[in-house]
Amino acid sequence: MNRNRSSGILLHVTSLASRYGVGDLGPEARRFVDFLRGNGQRYWQMLPLNPTSPVHGNSPYSSDSAFAGNPLLISPEDMVRDGLLRPQDVHDLPEIPVSRVKYADAMALRESLLDKAFTESGRSPAVREFRVRQKAWLEDFALFRALKAHFHGQPWTAWPEDVRRRKDAAMQRFRDSLHDEIDRICFQQFVFFEQWRSLRSYCRDKGVELIGDVPIYVNEDSVEVWANPELFKLDEHLRPRFLAGVPPDYFSETGQLWGNPVYDWKQMEREDFAWWIRRIRHNIELFDLVRLDHFRGFVACWEVPAGHETAMHGQWVDVPAQSFFQRLARTFNPLPLIAEDLGTIDDAVRNVMHKFGLPGMKILLFAFGPDLPTNPYAPHNHVPDCLVYTGTHDNNTVRGWFEEEADAETRARLDAYLGISCTSENVALAFVRMGMQSVADVVVFPLQDILGLGGESKMNVPGVANGNWSWRMPPDALARMTGGDDNHVATGMLDNPPCLAGGRLLEMTTLYGRGPARQCD
Repeated sequence: MNRNRSSGILLHVTSLASRYGVGDLGPEARRFVDFLRGNGQRYWQMLPLNPTSPVHGNSPYSSDSAFAGNPLLISPEDMVRDGLLRPQDVHDLPEIPVSRVKYADAMALRESLLDKAFTESGRSPAVREFRVRQKAWLEDFALFRALKAHFHGQPWTAWPEDVRRRKDAAMQRFRDSLHDEIDRICFQQFVFFEQWRSLRSYCRDKGVELIGDVPIYVNEDSVEVWANPELFKLDEHLRPRFLAGVPPDYFSETGQLWGNPVYDWKQMEREDFAWWIRRIRHNIELFDLVRLDHFRGFVACWEVPAGHETAMHGQWVDVPAQSFFQRLARTFNPLPLIAEDLGTIDDAVRNVMHKFGLPGMKILLFAFGPDLPTNPYAPHNHVPDCLVYTGTHDNNTVRGWFEEEADAETRARLDAYLGISCTSENVALAFVRMGMQSVADVVVFPLQDILGLGGESKMNVPGVANGNWSWRMPPDALARMTGGDDNHVATGMLDNPPCLAGGRLLEMTTLYGRGPARQCD
């Protein structure tokens, strides 16, 4: 990967502090970039930015578009800054000062503001130019969303036959009749991507690079499947013949049945992988590095015949990985991709990663089982060309893992390995230090572990439908970690003391050669 020794923080945009119910792309995002810069961090990693839905538990990994941005992340303050709203439009808004994301309230507020701005600016020359540039995905997405509202939220598979099959006459009829709604949806996307462009520029000016995340699959009820049915294994009724998942393993006796339609990789290869090229290019324009989620599925995918309730009766089906990644490598050189190679990985996956120079991931929370001496996640087995994490968005926090999941034997191995007695108060700091010490080129820490927070602060519990994706950082967290700022910082606001308070993150980053070169005292 040749990224030199560096480090960063994993924090989704929704978890930022803000006045309006959810983190967004505005002032607090820039403040977080300043924090990263001031503490020697090179990377800000986040979760997918695509639209979310309460139907799917607001998961950023379940979206109706692989290209659109999430209007929930639009900053009201920056709409004022950019002249789309008047100051009083935002000044008079009620604050939503909650410790967890209030998805419904936050979205309703933004919809109201965006509708107000659309009345004044929705068809400006800048918006028209944006629509021309993004036409390849935007027009289908806007029509899909407009049709979904017209048909009262029904999935596209329940729409009238001529609309489901995108007959020309039906498409033109609805483009005409839903013209205003289509314009409104396109305007929302314009605002999102203008704000993102501004934040991306700010990051570049501060020397902070962005790591994005691309889920491998898309939802059945998405514009991607509706607009490109030939790219998926569908039956004559446009319903999936196979569903994606993973087979039974140590963690699940019945496997995981995700429910996404699987790709028709043979058809994708016949089309020279054009859809994937567009998708990767789109994300490379947004981020400096892109993580490919469930990388295993780019080499072979687990296909379960539709109708089964578990993943037990699926089979592995090979993907044309060599030709796919050769096509990517010809288009994007070097490949700015990270392979999420967690789970059961075989030689075929490792060979593809090695051939195309794709770094994988090492998770410290997975290192301290009975196989510790040979465990590839243990620090003494790390390699430079990888990214090390204390944990991911799907894991407990380090402190939560220690308090709720690690048994006595695991704790004993951890103590023996570190040569200290780990406690709830010091275990997160110990894991951050292990990551910093690693020979890995890049190490990334969830902010919860930098703060030393417990299990109540985990982002997601896989397999649990509700209550996920709603964690938000304490409002004074950044000030506490930097030892305060120009504003008065109240004491005692964090339930658990931050493990790297008072500037220690910068000290540790510098000590282990991951930040600005500085003489150690």
